[in-house]
Parts: sequence; structure tokens; C-alpha cells
Amino acid sequence: MHKDLITLKQITAPIIDDIKLFQVEFENALKSEVRLINSISKYMIRNRGKNIRPILTVLSARLCGKPTLNSYKAAAMMELLHIATLIHDDVVDEANLRRGKPSINRVWKNKVSVLMGDFILSKALINMIGLKDFDALVIISETAEKLSAGEILQIEKSITRKMTKAVYFDMINQKTASLIATSCELGAITTSKTTQDRLATHQFGENLGMAFQIKDDLLDLLGTEYDTGKDSGGDVKKNMITLPLIYSYENMPWNENRRLRTLLRTKKKSAKVMKEIKGMINTSGGFDYAKQKLDDFSNRALEALSPYPDSPIKNSLSDLVAFNAARVK
Repeated sequence: MHKDLITLKQITAPIIDDIKLFQVEFENALKSEVRLINSISKYMIRNRGKNIRPILTVLSARLCGKPTLNSYKAAAMMELLHIATLIHDDVVDEANLRRGKPSINRVWKNKVSVLMGDFILSKALINMIGLKDFDALVIISETAEKLSAGEILQIEKSITRKMTKAVYFDMINQKTASLIATSCELGAITTSKTTQDRLATHQFGENLGMAFQIKDDLLDLLGTEYDTGKDSGGDVKKNMITLPLIYSYENMPWNENRRLRTLLRTKKKSAKVMKEIKGMINTSGGFDYAKQKLDDFSNRALEALSPYPDSPIKNSLSDLVAFNAARVK
């Protein structure tokens, strides 16, 4: 999968008016009579990410038909659900940075952060009921369960250190790919509702989501704090087992395996320790393997779009796959 580098602005050009309608729904959903909630909401809106999930909902809706009000409401709900999980994640991970800015728990402390995450989650649930669509309610409810189960599974395996590739792929399917797959499928549910459209958009999103998490794993070790806006090697420092590490464990000689495990058990991982860890992963082929799996899932995502005729919308979806593979944050 090779494409010239394209910007997110170019990708969203065909749906620029749709994005404005989503933005209205999103900001309305966050409004509150509580001043502190509004202050935190404004901080979040200023420091928001790329809106990948709502963009996918709108693009998928356009791929399958014409977006409805429910399409924009669903897009807003997916972003709310995503933000709620990020806020809770930052509290659990004791993260100081989010997209290069102080995280909400750093600014307002853990208690307010957890409550804000709960508030946003409740807003997502209110939005969900407002859709009045049983098919949408089912997949969103299932996705919310998967998000939590996937995160808990990751924590469990980081404690027991018994992560295999099979468990890893199941885990990232739940904690990352499920939300992206649902974002895409909601586009179909709120427009055409056909089984073929639902299946194709779900498969596209699921494979893109798998590729998205693998890219994050690579950036955690190979990206710089300046680019990613996160602590460099943050997952490894918190003993989270990512794909390059799993492959290295399974494919290096026992003496190197033992050395790598010793380094990973180091409580405070200095720059020197992290450099040695990265070197061992690179030598054992961990980075190359992860890059290959990134390409595999990216190509599967593109295959899911094959039934659809060429169009600016289809091009934007395929460009998003390339955008993910090339991103530096």
C-alpha cells in the first residue's frame, strides 16, 4: 500500500459542510449549566485531536447514501465516547500530556477528571437514546462493553506478562478497533441500513482500527515526544506489552530474552535503558514485523471498499488508511 502523503484537510474536503453540522451537534452535547464543566469542555475543544471517528462516520454515511440528522448525532456520540475513554485512560496511566498539552487530570486533578469522563459518557448515552434506532443502540452498547474489557485485559496481561500475539490482536480489536468499526457502521445504519453496507463499513473500520493501534505501538517506541505529544516510550515505561515487544520475546535467543525482560522490569527506565530496549527490539525484527502487520490490516481495509465505485468519498476513505500509516502522532 503506497500513496503520496495527503493531509487530513484534503481528505475531509468532500465533507466540509458535514463536518460543520457534526461540530454543532458535538458542542451542543457538551453544554452544561455547571461552569466548571463548560471550562473543561472549552479546554478539550481547543486541544482536540483529528476527529478521525466522526470523520469516518460521515464518510461512511456518504459512501452508503445521504447523511441524516442521526448521522451527525452518531458522529458526535462516537467522539464523546472516545474522549470519555481518553480522560479515564489518562487518570489510570497518570499521564501528564495529551496531544502535547497538559492532560485534564494534570490541570484539574484526578477526582474532577473522572467525574468529567463520567459526565461525557452520560452525554454519549443521552445522544444514543436520541437516535431512536434499535440497531444503532445494540452496536453502541456492545462497543462500550468491548472498550472497557479491552483496557482491563491489557492491564491484566501487563501484570502477568503473558501476552501472546493472539491475545494482543483480540485486545486491540476490543479496545481500539471496535470503536472505529462502529463509527463506520453507524454511517451505514443512519443512511442505507442494508446488510451489505453495514458489513463493508464495519470490516473497513475494524481493519483500519487494528492498523491504527499498531501504528500507535510503533510511535510509542519510535516517535519523539515533540511529534506525538506524549511521553516517549510511555507504554513500555508503564509495562504495557505492545506488538514489537511480543514478537521480540517470541523470536530472540533465550539469553537476549532474559536481558530484555530484566530491562523491562527496571522501575525507572532511563534514556540509556530505553535505547537498549529499542535496539534489541530492532535487532530481533520486532519493528519490521509490526510494520508488516500494519500493512496487512491496511490492505484489508482497502479491500473492504472494493464493492463501491470510485468517487471522492471512497478516495477519502482510502486516503485515511494511507494517512494513518504515514502519521507521526
